[in-house]
Amino acid sequence: MSYYVYVLRSEVADSSYVGHTNNLATRLTQHNNGNSISTRSKRPWKLVYQEEFLTRSEAMKRERYFKTVKGRIELKSRGII
Repeated sequence: MSYYVYVLRSEVADSSYVGHTNNLATRLTQHNNGNSISTRSKRPWKLVYQEEFLTRSEAMKRERYFKTVKGRIELKSRGII
């Protein structure tokens, strides 16, 4: 089973969201349907970046990194957010 770290960009607000999942299509649908409290108010969301990992722990580690200042700077420098 693969795990993904993903970055979403709000199409209406100047905002992004980083998360991880094992089913990217379902998770994106959940975000856009308002099933996630943390992203409900800034719908719709567009997938702008993803990385694939073999284990959940690798994906979680990368997600935590992207949520740090250094990780956000990397995402900005690569034009992702």
